[in-house]
Amino acid sequence: MNILIVEDQSGIFSFLKQGLEEEGYSVDIAEDGAAGLIKAKTEDYSLILLDWMLPKITGLELCIEIRKTNKLTPIIFLTAKDTLEDTIKGLNAGANDYIKKPFSFEELLARINVQLRGTTNLKTEYVLDTIVLKTLTHQIFNNGQEIHLTQKEFLLLEYLLKNRGKICTREDIIKNVWNIYFDYDTSIIDVYMNGIRKKLGLRKDNKLIKTVRGIGYIVNDID
Repeated sequence: MNILIVEDQSGIFSFLKQGLEEEGYSVDIAEDGAAGLIKAKTEDYSLILLDWMLPKITGLELCIEIRKTNKLTPIIFLTAKDTLEDTIKGLNAGANDYIKKPFSFEELLARINVQLRGTTNLKTEYVLDTIVLKTLTHQIFNNGQEIHLTQKEFLLLEYLLKNRGKICTREDIIKNVWNIYFDYDTSIIDVYMNGIRKKLGLRKDNKLIKTVRGIGYIVNDID
């Protein structure tokens, strides 16, 4: 598997490159956002490690541009920014995970393994009342009108639809949508659920996507 590291600090990318190659990965380096964008668009990578503060194009801007190409390559931010606001910005831009500098190589490796573990799902379309979610094109329609969700909003809705009729606990959601396997503030889920409901025109008490107080969420067809 090949990994792209977009990082402008030579000490960091040299350390990461050596460690990842010792683990059997093929590694490419881009030392600024512009070079990273070219590589990300022209090459197929298994995963991208992306610094936030980059010359020419910031990591946040680069992440957004990569997602505009509809590439679903897992992206992990490596950054000193660690506020909830910064986390939400990074995830909204399309990142799959977020790790704060300084970090241990063992933790980074574990997070990479989680992202690359993957599962195969052959289903390409989910329908819930007037809502249609297409997994191959990453499109969502409601009453025939296309609805634009962020990458993380799409993955959250997709997870709920895959588990239709089953209560999805906050712990399950944070593990399966955010790929976070440690104690973490799950209130971020509410931020994304509010965004999904607003964009789909669903009231909070709508029975299609129901809040199970203190536990999580459940998706069901209206009887």
